[in-house]
Amino acid sequence: MSSSAKSLRNKAFSASVPAKPLVTFALALVCWPSLASAEPVAVRYAEGDLHGFLVLRTLDGNISAAGDLIQTVRGDVVTARLTFRFKDGSLQDETTVYSQRRTFRLISDHLVQKGPAFPEPVDMTIDGGSGKVTVRYRDEEGKQRVENENFDVPPDLANGMILTLLKNARPNTPPKSLSLIAATPKPRLVKLAISSAGQQPFSLAGSRREAQHYVLKVEIGGIAGLLAPFVGKQPPDSHVWILDAAVPAFVRAEQPLYAGSPLWRIELATPAWPPTPAAATQADQRVASTRPAR
Repeated sequence: MSSSAKSLRNKAFSASVPAKPLVTFALALVCWPSLASAEPVAVRYAEGDLHGFLVLRTLDGNISAAGDLIQTVRGDVVTARLTFRFKDGSLQDETTVYSQRRTFRLISDHLVQKGPAFPEPVDMTIDGGSGKVTVRYRDEEGKQRVENENFDVPPDLANGMILTLLKNARPNTPPKSLSLIAATPKPRLVKLAISSAGQQPFSLAGSRREAQHYVLKVEIGGIAGLLAPFVGKQPPDSHVWILDAAVPAFVRAEQPLYAGSPLWRIELATPAWPPTPAAATQADQRVASTRPAR
């Protein structure tokens, strides 16, 4: 090929493929943020024994599941079990054990998801000390599969602890990110980039309060992360609201429950009581007083 022909071919290639996007793409591959830069969250408010009641809803408000959070503390070790029992018989059951000695550190996490609400039943265990992660699931053909991975556990690993960590965050300077191991179903270590969306007012029994709104965005590393938004696999952002007060408290969250999941809303549940005999009598009396005299 003549030098003039080569020159024309190179010019045509340069015109059809801009150089700047290629450089940007290459730099992104080299400079992708490392999972190693992680800082543990300091303990500002130590956890205690509790039994909390939660409700899981779709974003349009329909109730899908009733939740119980049972938490016990022995020394500086916290064991928290969060269970959601769905109306269709599905179950999400997660038991998290972590320490709260100056900073929060995950000791272990065990997540079980099964039933019609979940495309694949999953049983994932995480050993926060050794970094061993085991995921048991059934594939599309119903065959039992097991995936084992070993990770260098980052000090900010947040499985089962995200709400607790955000309660201890400083609203003006929340942690830039947290680490999370997700079952896809193969276990994968990802980053949750955290940003503050400011304060949002809400009312409690007619009293005005304010909650700090946090946005959590999944960052998938490597080429898969770069391509995820283009192939429709980028998970939706999660949202968490924490009461802004002298002692912070969880108010609401909107988050997916599994890879490819839609967003679900988690809120505090309000007990509903049957009418007491006195209340029933008063109601009967009000009805009787409205009837016309004969």
